Amino acid sequence: MKEGEAGSRRPKALLVCGPSGVGKGTLIKRLLDEHPDKFGFSCSHTTRKPREGEAEGTHYHFVERDDMLKDIEDGKFLEFAHVSSNIYGTSFASVKKVIEEQKKCCVLDIDMQGAEQVHEDGSIDKVGVFIMPPSFEVLEGRLRGRGTESEKDIQIRLETAKAELEFGNSNSIFDFKVVNESLEEAYAKFKEIALIAYTGGAVSQ
Repeated sequence: MKEGEAGSRRPKALLVCGPSGVGKGTLIKRLLDEHPDKFGFSCSHTTRKPREGEAEGTHYHFVERDDMLKDIEDGKFLEFAHVSSNIYGTSFASVKKVIEEQKKCCVLDIDMQGAEQVHEDGSIDKVGVFIMPPSFEVLEGRLRGRGTESEKDIQIRLETAKAELEFGNSNSIFDFKVVNESLEEAYAKFKEIALIAYTGGAVSQ
């Protein structure tokens, strides 16, 4: 890349996907804390009610179900997913606010449904990264180590994780894969990939 070229390019979105317990949130938080001038997180919409301590426009945009369904029908959402009885989604406006107004790389932490929708839509220039555990057994150990969920919930998460790992290994949505065995090594690789998205540079592995 020539000197000054990065500054003339618009940041891409950074699409981050991976199973629960793999450490996505830790990697993303560290990136945002270390480089607040380069990376921003889009505020998602949801039809569920706010939980204690959650603020409108900070954690989520809390909206009525009928309003969100209409906006989805009108094509205002980049991706959305039905989770239990609620809907979660990322609007085009929230992504463009980060990329076009703030001139930052927009970090998207989304699931399989969302990743497929973003990829199929094709209107958002992105770099995709899939975060993987060193093994399924390690992932199971991390989930059980939380000590916050019932055995039934753990089994559901493990079944979902199997599908997500197969998904991450079997398609072309993701430009990079990062194995989170050592947090420091995983973060170094993750940050390197994120900076490619920030500069708007070409992807090469």
